[in-house]
Amino acid sequence: MSTRSEYAYGCPGTGVIGRLCGMTTHRSPKPAASVGTADRAVTAALVLALLAALGWLGGMICTVLGWSM
Repeated sequence: MSTRSEYAYGCPGTGVIGRLCGMTTHRSPKPAASVGTADRAVTAALVLALLAALGWLGGMICTVLGWSM
């Protein structure tokens, strides 16, 4: 570092060059562990969409195979 007025590793006022400042004691709140109703609705919609896509794909395969016979 060029001058003592600069922060050492981003910590203001440590006084000792090369020392890290202390960690904060604040903790963010933990998210809820339960699955919400919106999550269940999205999961159900994705499962139904997957089943519809598989049905459509099966129908297309049968259609293309029917053309060649």
